Amino acid sequence: MKKETTLAELLRQQGVSRRGFLKFCSITASLMALPPSMVPAIARALEQARRPSVIWLSFQECTGCTESMTRSHAPTVENLILTAVSLDYHHTLQAASGSHAEEARKVAMKENWGKYLLVVDGSIPLGNPGFSTIAGIPNLEMLQEVAEGAAAVIAVGTCAAYGGLPHAAPNPTGAVPVSDIVKDKPLVNVPGCPPIPVVITGVLAHFLTFGRLPELDGLGRPLAFYGNSIHDRCYRRPFYERGQFAESFDDEGARKGWCLYRLGCKGPITYNACATTKWNDGTSFPIESGHGCLGCSQPDFWDGGGFYEPLSRLPGGGTAGLAAAAGAGVAIGLGASWLARQRQLKARGQAEEDSR
Repeated sequence: MKKETTLAELLRQQGVSRRGFLKFCSITASLMALPPSMVPAIARALEQARRPSVIWLSFQECTGCTESMTRSHAPTVENLILTAVSLDYHHTLQAASGSHAEEARKVAMKENWGKYLLVVDGSIPLGNPGFSTIAGIPNLEMLQEVAEGAAAVIAVGTCAAYGGLPHAAPNPTGAVPVSDIVKDKPLVNVPGCPPIPVVITGVLAHFLTFGRLPELDGLGRPLAFYGNSIHDRCYRRPFYERGQFAESFDDEGARKGWCLYRLGCKGPITYNACATTKWNDGTSFPIESGHGCLGCSQPDFWDGGGFYEPLSRLPGGGTAGLAAAAGAGVAIGLGASWLARQRQLKARGQAEEDSR
């Protein structure tokens, strides 16, 4: 299938109706926190979009980010990979292996130089080139080579965005995030351990629609998905504000769905879309299933203290913080929500301007 073919042409070839296409555009608008009025503009942009080449590099990682992407439901990974983008290299998913796989990567780079998207998951070891290699090529060398010809770079997962588990103390491999290496390309971080599937595909959908990466926050994350804290949108927040906390995972408070703050929930300091987008086709998220947020989309979450220690008892906190949590909850929450809303409105305004 030729990459020069537009998405609209591909959809017609596959028997996708106009109604089905507009439904896809509506889902895309929703994912990017855009109003329904933007659906026609998204449709026009996607109809003219060409299939971009995507090269996916996996370094020091556990394959969890790839597993997450293959469970995306809106847009589905099948739509994105087989229809909207051309995934030309991904050594976990592609049929080719060995020298044939590396030849596919080189051909994709040559044919799409300056235009392909580079997706990276996993951290890059600087301590010794032999710590992690692909086809005998050190991760650092391969990243620098492929990034040189990329139009933009997407760091998928906390390992690629912040160094993740390999970067945790004492960091034996000298692991660093993609942003420590790639300094001269547009780069977006999509952290999470792993990231929410539709956040990964949503960033790709945004690039297809507008030809650029989405509006980012101070940590390089897309505002549409990381503009609010877990706490901002958590359905247990009313219990937090009333000072009703579960003291153990099997007490009466836990059974009644009370706040998990005292059991180590990091929702107040963690920015992600878990509470709204959720996991497994929108079924649930960790807090809804009875476990506190671990803060996996924040930098250095592995080194942030015990997962089951409340924030007020971690280094820099204090027992007074826990006692004041309920009283301060409303004011802190309203302030955080207002700031997040202002950032999202700015991102929405930029997207609407780009569509004109």
